[in-house]
Amino acid sequence: MSNQGVMRIGEVHAQLRQAFPDIELSKIRYYEDKGLVQPSRSRKGYRLYSERDVDCLREAIRLAQEEFVPLRVVRLRLIEQGLLKDVPVLSSPRHAAREATANVISIPVPTASAEQSTRPVLKVVAPSDDDGTAVEQPYYSQPEFEALVGLDAAVIGQLHSLGLLAPVLIDRRVSFTALDVRVGAVAGSLMERGVDIRLLGSLRRVAEREIGLVDDLTHPLRAKGSGISVERARAVSAEVAEEVAALRAVLYERALADYLER
Repeated sequence: MSNQGVMRIGEVHAQLRQAFPDIELSKIRYYEDKGLVQPSRSRKGYRLYSERDVDCLREAIRLAQEEFVPLRVVRLRLIEQGLLKDVPVLSSPRHAAREATANVISIPVPTASAEQSTRPVLKVVAPSDDDGTAVEQPYYSQPEFEALVGLDAAVIGQLHSLGLLAPVLIDRRVSFTALDVRVGAVAGSLMERGVDIRLLGSLRRVAEREIGLVDDLTHPLRAKGSGISVERARAVSAEVAEEVAALRAVLYERALADYLER
């Protein structure tokens, strides 16, 4: 351990192996990619882990391996326990595409030209049970995004820090998705009504908990030895997610009616 009370990833790996002998170094990096640990960086870019980071990793591994808690829910548990800060993780284009229900084909980097659009485009292929037609999803630069949603950079920064926006890095610049545009537009409407922007972060956590529920319900489909193909498991998971969303909508409708009648 260094004089500053921080450790390099090899030291962290050695500590974790005392409790989890089979843990691999790549798993630590994977948990970082998933936002389950937030190490600092040295000037040369090396990961620097504090004792709190090690405790966070230890609890994350325990929840995932011993209690079989889905990683999305693991992150919420770590935040609730005060081991992890509730800040969004800026994904790379590859990780963002992998999280979507499609496979990455290419991410072309636009050429620098004043006469051509500099908007990067992500090409994806629909799941195999569709027609396989390539779909292009545009990404918007910060100035384009500001113009589309009518919000200034400071407010956009707040929405990002709350995890409501999920921009990605493409060609070393922050780029926003069409979903970010929709989120920004609705959030802007709420703020025009006087809603405190800090209250909106709780809505993201509600959505994450719902996805965690879907993950729990469909986990047996993805387990080894289930005999179900990846494509079929994905299709059934999507159907379950729609049914969960429908149930939530009905419950919300009833709760809202009760609230308005008070």
